Amino acid sequence: MSPLIALCSNQQTLSGYGALHQLPTLLGHTAGDVLLFASPSFLASAHWATLAPHIAATLVDIVTVTHEASPQQLNDWVTTWRGRCRTVVAIGGGSTLDAGKAFSTLACHPLPAERYLEKIGDTALTAERLTFLAIPTTAGTGSEVTQNAVVTDTAVLKTKASLRHPNLVPDYAILDPALLRGTPAAVLANCGIDAFTHLFEAYLSRQANPLTRALSLTGLRLFVEAWPFLADSDTRGEAAREKMLNASWLGGLCLASAGLGVIHGIAGELGALKPWHHGKVCGQLLLPFFDRLAENENEAQQSLLHELNHQLFPLAQQQFPAQHLKLWITDNACSPFWQTTERLTPAQVTAIAERATNKYSLVDYSAADRAGLITRAWPEGHH
Repeated sequence: MSPLIALCSNQQTLSGYGALHQLPTLLGHTAGDVLLFASPSFLASAHWATLAPHIAATLVDIVTVTHEASPQQLNDWVTTWRGRCRTVVAIGGGSTLDAGKAFSTLACHPLPAERYLEKIGDTALTAERLTFLAIPTTAGTGSEVTQNAVVTDTAVLKTKASLRHPNLVPDYAILDPALLRGTPAAVLANCGIDAFTHLFEAYLSRQANPLTRALSLTGLRLFVEAWPFLADSDTRGEAAREKMLNASWLGGLCLASAGLGVIHGIAGELGALKPWHHGKVCGQLLLPFFDRLAENENEAQQSLLHELNHQLFPLAQQQFPAQHLKLWITDNACSPFWQTTERLTPAQVTAIAERATNKYSLVDYSAADRAGLITRAWPEGHH
């Protein structure tokens, strides 16, 4: 029997070049009093210069987001803005969207942020939150359609955890690929491989069912069509970035419904320790994970991999689908996301591996297995 899956999506998702210009119209359907969460790069862009006059009348203030929000930062924002805004708009990468999303719910809850966090909290979120609109400027996290907001504290609590509730899915998402123009190739690759990992882990999840696998497969097809041309400046690049943005949205929908696997189980714990780019971390773990998939003889997993490879590359008769995927991704990347000078100590590798979970992987991986993935992703980390 297939698992029972609940799909929670936006009330409206507007997708396509120029979609950002629909924001003033959407805000006309909300309660107004808008607090904007935005990345510095967006606020410095021509997009903001064009948009700002059209929303100035309803704008209460702007919160600039430079990194993943901590519980204390969220608590400070709530203290400052509770009761002073009725609508939240977030424009930026995943950190910006998650910060706005977290604020939109915490502003309607009485306790500090840490009380509601998974792993360490003791209180469940309710459905209450402010109206929330999400506009990604990167194509990777899918935060504009997920049911969670990531909160990170590397200083005090040493945790990376989520606020989670089905009502955390934003009311509206605007996917405008024009916002990705000029993004450095390294950022496009790091975010794109995050989108792939969401789709791939959701496809292989033991919680997946035919509906979520169909959505994952659609997103993975878009990824394959986009990946080789992601950083191109011509019309082919424009089309590729639009496809990746939609693949990212599908990845967010699939991860929220079917769950993720061991790569994200490790990445979450590593993120509590190191302020490394989440997508890059996932990408570096993905390559040794492909090797593990090739070695593993789990019948259900191998069947899914062969079917995936056939769907994505119908002309490639590959006996080893995991290795074929690995080579295709590395050969067609616009930037070598797997290269790093970062290192982990043996104690850090052990701590991350022991605290990590396998999430919804089809196969169980021991702490030693997880440590092996980590040390293969960061080869000198075990020296």
